[in-house]
Amino acid sequence: MDSSSNESETTHDFPPYFKVYKDGRIERYITPERAELRLRIPTGLDPQTGVQCKDVVVSPQSGVSARIFIPKSINGPDHKLPLVVHYHGGGFCVGSPFAKAFHDFLVSLASQANVVVVSVDYRLAPEHPLPIAHQDSWTSMQWIATHSNGQGPEPWLNEYADFGRVFLAGESAGANIAHYVAVQAGTTGLAGPNIVGLIILHPYFGGKDPDKMISYMYPTSTWYNDPILYPEVDPNVSRLAGKKVLICVAEKDWLKDRGVGYSETLGKSGWKGSLGLFESEGESHGFFLFNPSSDKVGPLMKVMVDFINQE
Repeated sequence: MDSSSNESETTHDFPPYFKVYKDGRIERYITPERAELRLRIPTGLDPQTGVQCKDVVVSPQSGVSARIFIPKSINGPDHKLPLVVHYHGGGFCVGSPFAKAFHDFLVSLASQANVVVVSVDYRLAPEHPLPIAHQDSWTSMQWIATHSNGQGPEPWLNEYADFGRVFLAGESAGANIAHYVAVQAGTTGLAGPNIVGLIILHPYFGGKDPDKMISYMYPTSTWYNDPILYPEVDPNVSRLAGKKVLICVAEKDWLKDRGVGYSETLGKSGWKGSLGLFESEGESHGFFLFNPSSDKVGPLMKVMVDFINQE
């Protein structure tokens, strides 16, 4: 085998997300059953729900953007709705608010909960190693906060979002990020938005053993001493913004124990809010994204809608 062939050999293989070659190339690949992560949905009006969406640039310097969703029921600038700030899953290395799986889920959430949604398209690892995704997401939250007085750069947020009722949400890796942003907001005293609560769906946190893929994407992590991976070691976890947290797990999810463990961590931390834990029986990780016709999606969506709309 010649030297050029050696350079193209795979040195790391992290299914179902990407291959890394000796010459530094990264090849993302997604299995057919996860095609919803590849298909990009354009902006515009969803004909079934009446939800509209558009894309906005958050940071010209980094290229970070976001997709904003507004429901059909919006009735002008005097009718402000709760704001959900969302961070997508995908193992920190795939996915975006523009991909079908996340777009469709957020259209449903905006329609059924009657909320404005902003979903952040943070930069992906390994090209942008962790914690860049977390830093992008926190910077985006600060950008969103500039709209609290109605004078921010994005008209839809100025006109339609009620910054007195803000929720952070995310699934899997995005749930990890939502937690991080909530801790940053509580620790720094983020001015403007009143973060009421968090929706944590099938969260990814560190386990008993280091994860090979995360080690590659997050080379500077100190693992068991890293609060991004292990909230229980974070001295600021009790300062998490919000007065309530909804944690959703799935019975057959390999990450279920980490979601339950996160609930226990918050309960022991001294944080003064209320905790809810909801389990979807018979389902696996991220089923609401990849099997939206499941009869378990409706109850999950209902518990999220109720969480947002109950005072």
